[in-house]
Amino acid sequence: MASVLQNKLVTLCLLALLCFVSTAESTRKGASVPKPCRPNTANIKDFGAVGDGKTSNTAAFKKAVAELAKKGGGMLVIPPGKWLTGPFNLTSHFTLFLDKGAVILASTDMKDYPLIAPLKSYGRGRDEPGPRYSNFIFGSNLTDVVITGNNGTIDGQGQMWWDKYHADQLKYTRGYLFELMYSDNILVSNVTFVNSPSWNLHPVYCKNVIFSGVTVLAPTDSPNTDGIDPDSCTEVRIEDCYVVSGDDCIAIKSGWDEYGIAVAMPSQNISVRRLTCISPTSAVIALGSEMSGGIQNIRIEDVTAINSESGIRIKSGVGRGGFVKNIFLRDMKLYTIKWLFWMTSNYGQHPDDKFDPKALPEVTGINYSNVYAENATMVARLDGLQNDHYKGICISNVTAKMIPSDLPLWNCTNVEGVSNHVTPKPCDLLRDQGPSGKPCAFPTATLAIDKVPITQCPFKG
Repeated sequence: MASVLQNKLVTLCLLALLCFVSTAESTRKGASVPKPCRPNTANIKDFGAVGDGKTSNTAAFKKAVAELAKKGGGMLVIPPGKWLTGPFNLTSHFTLFLDKGAVILASTDMKDYPLIAPLKSYGRGRDEPGPRYSNFIFGSNLTDVVITGNNGTIDGQGQMWWDKYHADQLKYTRGYLFELMYSDNILVSNVTFVNSPSWNLHPVYCKNVIFSGVTVLAPTDSPNTDGIDPDSCTEVRIEDCYVVSGDDCIAIKSGWDEYGIAVAMPSQNISVRRLTCISPTSAVIALGSEMSGGIQNIRIEDVTAINSESGIRIKSGVGRGGFVKNIFLRDMKLYTIKWLFWMTSNYGQHPDDKFDPKALPEVTGINYSNVYAENATMVARLDGLQNDHYKGICISNVTAKMIPSDLPLWNCTNVEGVSNHVTPKPCDLLRDQGPSGKPCAFPTATLAIDKVPITQCPFKG
């Protein structure tokens, strides 16, 4: 009976399992491409789960994943209902499918969250020294992992964590809503994530990752609820996503001070496109501040933001080391914004007192073009270091409509670069190239991850 009901549910609800399709380049590079359809499918109710929002289903989720893992992977269907559970791990060759009306609720019992080791590129928890609380949905050393559905919801029920964080009642760092480590060929699509305790979506030390059609929602006053944070990852695509956040909508990272320098895993070959963001106290796109392993070759285009603090922000400081280079942004629209562009060199947070004060960040090859803003307070705040200028900055084809303010339109120190067709007039350190100036560069070559199409795959029971 359960099998018949499951097949009917999956068919009626337009089970469009989104999948990777092999490309010549990804195959040539040895990437394992997730299969379009899973041969093994199970419904969470088959394992005794109850979707009343009150019954704990932790054992059911763990058993379901374990049973599918024994079969070499499969798809776990979450039907309509509210499915309360503690944290659980994913497995390889696995799809978590949330049907319309399905809500996975994270437990608010702290006893359900064991302590786990800090990330080696951070050296400690991000909030507090030592270990960290378990992430809600987690996996390590996996391949071929999909979270998708008919826009079901994963709810971190973060209010308890935010309250304890603000009251300084947490001894350890909050976990993230979704984190995969050392994994590849990951797809997250057509799912809504809400109320994360801290960062929402955090792939770290991963490659070949796609976030497509994802919604991330958190109260704009919730602490550190970043939307999507690729961290020491290679080949990442973020597209058609909508993020409302209490912190950065997108934050690209690569480790913290001496720990990130030692691990030396850059975030690179990342594309962000067709993003909509609301972040009143933080950045639409942030690079850093944990950037000690390096960030390079980032393409950002077709971004819209409303009521946000900064359009794109580079965050670094003394002791970070690393680099931020070859950053390309074009076609951004900002409505009510404090800074269009912000570069910070004085980010002072450190994991401990062992950072190297001689480890200075290299920031170069920064290209921003085709940016339009309304209700802007400042065009840019660009602060390099006195003995470590930010170089190779290009800003072109920018129009900002300003609100009355006592703040300067531009504030530039220790930066070097050029500009053209920018209104209001840029600071002198960004030399105006005049009417004959060329637009800032944007690569024409396509990233390997951008060649991977996403297609619908009808379920066959």
